[in-house]
Amino acid sequence: MSFLDSVIAALKALRQNKLRSILTTLGIIIGVASVIVMSSINAGAQQKVEEQIASLGSTMLSVARGATRRAGRSRGANSAPRLSERDLSAINENVPQIIDAIGELSISTTAVAGSIDWPTTIIGAHAPYPVVRNWPVAEGRFFSEQEVAAGRRYAVVGETIVREVFQGGNPLGEQIRIGNVPFEVIGILASKGQNQFGRDEDDRILAPVTAVRARLAGRDATVPDHLDSIRVLFAEGADLARAEAELLDIMRTQRRIRPGQTDNFRIYNVAEFIRARNETAQTFGMLLAATAAISLLVGGIGIMNIMLVSVTERTREIGLRLAIGARKKDILVQFLVEAVLLCMIGGMIGLGIGLGASSLVATLANWDVLIDGSLVIIAIGASAGIGIFFGFFPARRAAQLSPIDALRYE
Repeated sequence: MSFLDSVIAALKALRQNKLRSILTTLGIIIGVASVIVMSSINAGAQQKVEEQIASLGSTMLSVARGATRRAGRSRGANSAPRLSERDLSAINENVPQIIDAIGELSISTTAVAGSIDWPTTIIGAHAPYPVVRNWPVAEGRFFSEQEVAAGRRYAVVGETIVREVFQGGNPLGEQIRIGNVPFEVIGILASKGQNQFGRDEDDRILAPVTAVRARLAGRDATVPDHLDSIRVLFAEGADLARAEAELLDIMRTQRRIRPGQTDNFRIYNVAEFIRARNETAQTFGMLLAATAAISLLVGGIGIMNIMLVSVTERTREIGLRLAIGARKKDILVQFLVEAVLLCMIGGMIGLGIGLGASSLVATLANWDVLIDGSLVIIAIGASAGIGIFFGFFPARRAAQLSPIDALRYE
């Protein structure tokens, strides 16, 4: 009996018990579909995280002011003196392997153009901002070092500002009032969408930090050239642990912190923070995928159970085939092929449902889903493997039946 004959015989047997065959494959269908959906969501989340890390800069460190303590008690976050342009200059001059560093000064405000006003954030920045933040200008240009030094009232806007404030029109050369101060729009940032925390990255306006500090932020008597944060971009391959230690020493010196005193500033790696956050989500996703994989195990047990029932029901048929010359190997292959076909049919149905459900999640829930082509091979391969593993015992039991005993079976 050829392998093709075994496949044909197996298909005939499955057709004779259609409802039982469908119910038997449900465990495989649910298991494969669940694994596909969970794997796709997990892979999509991982890809999104890597994109965000790339957009932030995987070799970037950030410095922000921290808390101060009085009488042993913390006065709260950001209670320490602000950072300054002098801190930025010291970092640029003394930290090795640095590509560039920028300061940022962020203010929540309202942008007005014509009769439309929009609550947003304006960020005072330095000219290397597009390089340090890996955020190019899509249209127009960014302001220069000379324009920052001169405090020119130029603005570079995000896509959300273009859409909401300028109603999708071309804003280049137009005036936008920010806190009642007119700025000329000279550029449009490339779109980034939402970040890992759900914030719209495109809802922002960039302007020279000198103009923002002089016109919008108000004077800080303690630190006249104040900054909210400093971002430092290092060369690829730089030792960030060592760079962070050097950055720490420079900042302690700049802020006159004596040995043994607590730092009143923070240095953090945003990329590492996002990776750590993603590892937690990834572990949870793996647990869900493992739970879904249990359905495959349950489905395999169901396959073995129904194949044992099938062997019992077809004992006389098996005895007759053995009596007229069929080999034990033929019987083994026939029942094994039947089990594998049951699993593969269930696997293909589950694959279709899983791919459809993944696309539905991506569309309706606006969730990042990545459907890898290798999942198709894994799903079909896993289904076949389960069929072989759980179908072998019933097939072996059928092949070992005695022809005389089988023919006498009632």
